[in-house]
Amino acid sequence: MGQQRLHLVFGGELVDPTKSAFKDVNDIHVVGIFPDYQSAFDAWKAEAQRTVDNAHMRYFIAHLHRLRDEGAETSSTEELGS
Repeated sequence: MGQQRLHLVFGGELVDPTKSAFKDVNDIHVVGIFPDYQSAFDAWKAEAQRTVDNAHMRYFIAHLHRLRDEGAETSSTEELGS
């Protein structure tokens, strides 16, 4: 069996529609985790269309292909933001 290609769909209200910073991280809407890109895209599209009237609402698809056990040793290149 091949590697699982998990995709997380989430969104929320942005501070500024031109940037990807959320106004309230505690208010992020997690739509769900999907087994393939197409189902994630369909869920993303449905949420994006549902909130189309609010310019500050934005939904994203995150690729979770490289899940990592936080207890395991990592190289600095794997750390987020580096």
